[in-house]
Formats: sequence, C-alpha cells, structure tokens
Amino acid sequence: MTPEERGELEALLGHHFQNREMLDRALTHRSHRQNTKGIDNERLEFLGDRVLGLVASEELCRMFPEWDSGQLSKGLARIVSASSIYIAARRLNLGSYLRLGAGEEKTGGREKKRLLADAYEAIVGAIYLDAGLAPASAFLHRTLFATVLAERIEGLESPDHKSALQERLQRSGRGPVEYRVQSESGPQHQKTFEVEVWLGGRKWSSSTGLTKKEAEQSAARLALESMEASGEVA
Repeated sequence: MTPEERGELEALLGHHFQNREMLDRALTHRSHRQNTKGIDNERLEFLGDRVLGLVASEELCRMFPEWDSGQLSKGLARIVSASSIYIAARRLNLGSYLRLGAGEEKTGGREKKRLLADAYEAIVGAIYLDAGLAPASAFLHRTLFATVLAERIEGLESPDHKSALQERLQRSGRGPVEYRVQSESGPQHQKTFEVEVWLGGRKWSSSTGLTKKEAEQSAARLALESMEASGEVA
C-alpha cells in the first residue's frame, strides 16, 4: 500500500494507525501470495467480531432500556448481520485495499460479501489493538450503527426473515428470490397486501400484511419453514 493509499484509507476510516502493520494485516486475506507465515486478518477478524458484539450490545441496552433479553438478542442479530457489515465495508471501499491471492482476484474477491465483512471486522480488531476500545467504538458508531439504527429503528427487535432467507440461499448457491405482490385490498388508509415468494419458477409461500414489508417478512418466514421441512435448502 502506498503512503497516498494509506492516507486515503485512514481518512475514510477516521483513524490514523500508530502501528502500520495492524492496518496491513487487517487487509490481508489468507490467499495473499506473501502470506507464508500465517500473517493474515483472521485473528483480527475474530477479535473484531467480539468487540463489535460488545459495543453493539451496549448501544442497544442504552437505546432501548425497556427491551427484554429476547428483544436485545434479535436487535443485536440485525445490527451485526453479515449483510449490514458488508454494506458498511462497501461504503468504505475496503475491497479496493484488500491484499488477495491471484485466485481470489480472478474470482472477484474484492466484491465478495464474506471477504469484505471479514475485512471490516478485522479493521475493528486492528483499531482496538492500536488505540483501545473508545476509538473502535467510535469507528463502529460512525460507519455501521448510525446507518443501521437510522434505517431499522422500527421493528429492530423483530427477526429479519428476508435476510435469513437470502443468506441461506446464497450458502446453497441458489437465488435470487423474488417477492411478488399478488393483491392489494381494503381502503387506502387500511390496505392489506398479499405477497408471494418465488424461487426458480416455483412459489414457495404467500402471506399477508398491513404493509408490503410486513407481508414480505411473513412470506419469507413461511418460505424458510417450508425449505427446512422439505430439506431442499441447507
């Protein structure tokens, strides 16, 4: 990484590393050709994941003192989901700075959801080791929590069945899923929406809700249950 690239990335991260090796390691995938001594970001990703869980849990307890442990657990799962972290990594353009092996380069590793999410968590771990919990927490609030909480404050304690369905399909190499609005009924101020879940030309489920989002979440939950019962998607 050139000094210009390092300065550019540190400006995006909002943190200047005292230990430059930390940032390099956080961006190094195990496939990198120079990774001959186990110098990659996996240990930092492990640490960053724990820091993320701690800081996110503290934030939820502060913001929602009325929530019980079940609601807090669901809210935590939404905030620290792979999808949320991947989006945060994309906003920071982390893919451009990753150190990858030739194989990962050829297969689009700089855009892979898992690689980017791991790199983001490794950055969290690197900041924690470089400067402590407060800067790591500030980074998380600025780059992840502010957006996620602003977008999902309503219903955050509810499980995200759509994301769970999409992630399950991605793991099995299937998708994308399609949500079709089958019907709308009722007066304008009190409509009911019926939504169907389609995959591979097959309807997996349908459900209703007072909003499209509510109907989609319900239909996604039913689709997950159907797939689990049939054993078609691991």
